[in-house]
Amino acid sequence: MKLLTLARDLRRRRARERDALCVVEGVRAAEELLNSPLRIHGVLAAPQLGSTSRGAALLQRLEEQGIERGFDVVHIDEREFRSAAETESPQGILAIAHVPERSFETIELSTQLRLLVLDGVQDPGNVGTILRTAAALGATATVALPGTVDLWNAKVVRGAMGAHFRHHAFHASVEQLGAYLRNANASLWATDMTGAPLGTFDAPDRLAIAVGNEGSGVSPAVAALATHTISLPIRDVESLNVAIATGIFLYELRS
Repeated sequence: MKLLTLARDLRRRRARERDALCVVEGVRAAEELLNSPLRIHGVLAAPQLGSTSRGAALLQRLEEQGIERGFDVVHIDEREFRSAAETESPQGILAIAHVPERSFETIELSTQLRLLVLDGVQDPGNVGTILRTAAALGATATVALPGTVDLWNAKVVRGAMGAHFRHHAFHASVEQLGAYLRNANASLWATDMTGAPLGTFDAPDRLAIAVGNEGSGVSPAVAALATHTISLPIRDVESLNVAIATGIFLYELRS
């Protein structure tokens, strides 16, 4: 059962990076995957998938698309499926997809740029929500710097609900970020609770916004690239969840 063995192996980041593959689990995420340009490697299906009309419809689509797009749908029992699934109540569908090749070079640069930079954001749920929010609010791309959770972690994929199947999200180094900002003639604003209140500065056409680790904030290396440090003017609480704060920044600074 090569596909099942591969799905189990892809729970490890090293395996995902080695094979450039990721796991997409759940009905909603699989539906989004089918509608996306990502290439599907194969699909595992358990009996419970066909127990609902939505699941049965998805299974039929997968089998039809598998013939057209050249991937197999492998039926396994529930015990085998649970050995690869990461959710507590699996829905019986697990797809393996090819991670798209993305980098700064593949960003379509125009007059307007809103680049979101994740600097050591470690919680998969937060990163998934951030990716979905970035896609919804029209961010050009999202860049994950070292220390950030793998964007293709199964929990991140579920949290993003398929957003980065299309949204231009990828990993890069601080050095690559700095070079891109210079080449694109873009400014970087770092976020920090001690920064100037949002709205203090006029946002340039080409802007990158860096949000930092849930506990320690933006790293010194990224802060050194910033032209300004900004904050949200909040009261009565010390801080906001990083995903919520990022959504506010992106909404207010959307181009």
